Parts: sequence; C-alpha cells; structure tokens
Amino acid sequence: MRPKTQASPRRHRRLPATGGSARSLGLLLGFVADRVFGDPRRHHPVAWFGAAATSLERHTYRDARAAGVVHVSLLVGSAWVVGRLIERTASGPVGTAATAAVATWTVVGGRSLSREADAIHGQLLADDLPAARRQLTHLVGRDTSRLDADEIARATVESVAENTSDAVVAPLVAGAVAGVPGFLAYRAANTLDAMIGHRSTRYERFGWAAARLDDVLNLVPSRLAALLAAAASDRPAAALRAWRRDAAGHPSPNAGPVEASFAGALGVRLGGTNHYSYGAEHPLIEHRVEMGDGPPPTVADIPRTTRLAERVGIAAAALAVLINCRFLPRDLRRNR
Repeated sequence: MRPKTQASPRRHRRLPATGGSARSLGLLLGFVADRVFGDPRRHHPVAWFGAAATSLERHTYRDARAAGVVHVSLLVGSAWVVGRLIERTASGPVGTAATAAVATWTVVGGRSLSREADAIHGQLLADDLPAARRQLTHLVGRDTSRLDADEIARATVESVAENTSDAVVAPLVAGAVAGVPGFLAYRAANTLDAMIGHRSTRYERFGWAAARLDDVLNLVPSRLAALLAAAASDRPAAALRAWRRDAAGHPSPNAGPVEASFAGALGVRLGGTNHYSYGAEHPLIEHRVEMGDGPPPTVADIPRTTRLAERVGIAAAALAVLINCRFLPRDLRRNR
C-alpha cells in the first residue's frame, strides 16, 4: 500500500499590487479634474447616453412598468458592459489610472453643481430674478416662474445638498466598489431617473423602474453624504439631530437624510411647499416637511452651502480610495 503523500500547498501566482494603486490614483486625478475643469463642455458622454435613451424609448415605450423595466435594463446593462470592455482594454498601471481618471471626471459633477449655484447667487445679488429663475431650472424640476429671491435660495440649497449625494458621493462609491463599470452603470441609472423617473402622465408607470433603481443605488451613498455633511460642519450635533428627527418626513427616502443633515449643519430650515409642472396636464403641489431649526435660507446661505458640499466631496474622495483598496478585483491585489 502506497503511503499517503501530503498535498502540496496550492501555489498562487504572485501578482503586482500596482493595479490597485493605479486605480486609486486615477480616481483622485479624476476628482481633481472635476474640481478644476468641471464637466466636459462639449461631447459629454452623458449627453450621448441621453440621446441613445431617447432613441431607444421610441421602440420600448409602453404605458406599463414591465416596459420600463426592459428599457432600464437594456441601458444600464449596456453601460456596465461598456465599462467592463473599457477596463479590460486598459494596459498596465498607466492605462488603469487613465481610464479610472477619465471615468471619474466624466461621471462626478461637483464642480458643475457649484458653478450653477454660484451663478444663481450672482444673479440674486444683482437683483436679476428672471435670470436666477432660468438658471435654477438647471438644478430643479419644480416650477421656478413665480419664486422670489428667498425661495430661489431655498431651492438652490436643497438642490446642492441632494446633488452632492447624487452627483459626487454616490458615483465615487460606485466607482470605488466596481471600477469603471460601476461609474458608468450608476450614471446611466441616475440619468434615466432624471429623464423618466418622475410622476408625469407619460412616465407614471414607464418610469417606475428608473426611479426605484435610483432609490436603491443611492440608499447607502445618501446616508454617507449626510454623515459626511455632519462631520464636515461646525454643527455636527445639530446636523445629526435634524437627520434623525426630520428626514423620514421627506417624500424621497434618499434626499431626506442629506437635506436634513445640510439643514442642521448650516443652521437653516429647509422644506415647505413646492410647485411642479410636468406638462399642463399634470401640475403638482407638494407640501414637504420642514427640516432643521433655523430660519429659511437667504441668498447669503448659498456660498455656505457650496463650501460645505465641497468639503463633503473631498471627504468622499478620500473615503472612496479606502473603499477601492478593499474591493479591488483579485487580479489587482497581492496574494498574501
């Protein structure tokens, strides 16, 4: 009888750890590029995606949830596949860093958000309400035609708070966890929510899937953004108190925490009555819970909000690098 031989330990191919460092470097470079340059002025990939989604809608639209599920699955799934192909073609640390940087710059929108808010602030200081109302339509879906200066300020503060989560924290988390595919798939889902995820007559059922997918994808990032807003402010206890007490009354499960946290952090009161107009056939008046304990925002609170949003973005980028190191694909980690 042949003696049993001890199985040799499984041999692992030693792989370079540079891929992870390269992706982290690319993420940071892309974040810096967004802070310096903002979104690409021309030929933005999100605009291409929007055009493709509109074209596909001509073939997939039915006044039914199932049709919306198909529409969203095709577009978000395609964005994921494109991201995988891009990531697979990246060659070496330089290629990995470059693709991560371009994806981050393309998807993160913190600088453009600040520019919109700064423009509104300048128009309000110049007492140019018509221009401020038009500019505000770049940030919100509500009817801006009758808003006064303070109402415009409130809408701007609320939008900067919510979009700091949607356009900065969430894509950074998605990219850190899932690389370029995560960046592109998240941006696809978020763009579809903006396009069809609202309660108009046309999209009440067809846009249901887009709205629910965006809710799921932002469930964790919105709470992370709320936590970072509290940590980055001079009033962390007030921010956490407003979040805990007021967020649940907001109609959005994700906008509520971050808007409430910003309200507490800034010492202002957000919420109130909003007017929406999804076409003449579907006007909507929404009475939202008031969040925070201070006075309503004024024009002077807009720069304070953008500064807080910038601090949240920087903290989110640093955290994304740490998350990236934890969720690196196995072929980018050194075997231990």
